[in-house]
Amino acid sequence: MALPRFAPSRSFHQELKTRINQYFEESGKPMTGGTTLLLKGTLLVAVMAALYVHLVFFTPPTAWALFECVVLGCAIAAIGFNVMHDGAHGSFSSHPWVNRTAAYTLGVLGGSPYMWNSKHNLIHHTYTNIEGHDDDINIQPFMRMTPEQPRYSAHRYQHFYFWFLYCMLYISWIFVMDYQKYFSRQIGAMPLKTMSTGEHISFWAFKVINIGVYLVLPIYMVGFLPWLTGFLLSTAIAGFVLSMVFQLAHTVEDAAFPVPHAVTSKLDDEWAIHQVRTTANFATDNKLVSWLVGGLNFQIEHHLFPKISHVHYPAISKIVQQVCSEFDVTYNNYTRTRNAVVSHVMYLRQMGQLAA
Repeated sequence: MALPRFAPSRSFHQELKTRINQYFEESGKPMTGGTTLLLKGTLLVAVMAALYVHLVFFTPPTAWALFECVVLGCAIAAIGFNVMHDGAHGSFSSHPWVNRTAAYTLGVLGGSPYMWNSKHNLIHHTYTNIEGHDDDINIQPFMRMTPEQPRYSAHRYQHFYFWFLYCMLYISWIFVMDYQKYFSRQIGAMPLKTMSTGEHISFWAFKVINIGVYLVLPIYMVGFLPWLTGFLLSTAIAGFVLSMVFQLAHTVEDAAFPVPHAVTSKLDDEWAIHQVRTTANFATDNKLVSWLVGGLNFQIEHHLFPKISHVHYPAISKIVQQVCSEFDVTYNNYTRTRNAVVSHVMYLRQMGQLAA
């Protein structure tokens, strides 16, 4: 499959970069997260560690344990949003080793930092919402996420059953999808670059650590059924939260799903305009939501400037909106989280219809 080719960059992207750079020069702020993000990340990791220790080694009463498992699932997602994500993009800190450490939290949580970098940083951030290239919109055959994907009769109900599938994201990610990518040597239709010996060792080392920490030790300490209940509950919560935040950013009614020319593989838009058209923000005035999801409700700003930490998104979003207005580029923004959720459900319903 030929790679899509974006239209030549015009003044839109250059104007964005000029104004954003000017903002940081005038404010004197670093583009990375700094001490504020470091403290936030430390807090989230400490909360998760405390929950794990209490659940595994102190055996709280059943009702309390179930509550802690729910919070643990939220903590896993929050670390992914706030620590791993910025670290993987190199925006968590000005120190490369700190960024690597932050990115490697994904390995401890069960995922593969190598696969994430290939799937997310390289592919998703380049070919956003392009069928056959962006693996984030590939949930086939269970769901139909773009008009170009085949429709099956069960898809007419996908706006009802997606809740369950989203709960399965995290557990299928760490036990199925990473291995599929590793052994097939590709992500969707995109081939993986050859892994070095160190990358192979890292992949398997993190998998072994995860199995030991989240399966073997808890089963030994609390027994199989209590572990299974807590494990399924916490991973379901983490999977659902992760899925919803990712999907609200790209699979809503206002987001575009561009199709490259069948012969030339050319796209109509330059890369920066493509990112704005295929992405949506939500609840950007809600500081609690922004804090919890690591600024990923400012998804437009993140896709345009992934090397800038999410702590700066509220400020630079005003600049991005102004430039979009001047260049007549639609800036998709849902004022409340519930509005984005409704739009996502309606989009899934639309994709499940016969005439979609």
